[in-house]
Amino acid sequence: MSAREFDVNGTDYKIMITEQIIGQVNNLKELYNAAYEDPESFDDVSAEISSTINEIASTGLIQEIIKAVDTKANQIEKELQAKPKATKKSKSKK
Repeated sequence: MSAREFDVNGTDYKIMITEQIIGQVNNLKELYNAAYEDPESFDDVSAEISSTINEIASTGLIQEIIKAVDTKANQIEKELQAKPKATKKSKSKK
């Protein structure tokens, strides 16, 4: 298990990644590559992609990322509401 910190659009995230998640993500990347190399095989691969995503989701990782994003969005919304609205001054035409 390892902790990873990363930045997405100016927001810092820290997550714990297990060997199981690393394996599942690598499997997912291989599946996407297989579908990319042979688009006709996508239907065959898509069920396995869905299964792998569900396995990753079952660990709670995706839910934690969604919670972090929602928390940040709420924080930004509160900050925007707290700022006084700037009034536009109309210029007189001469």
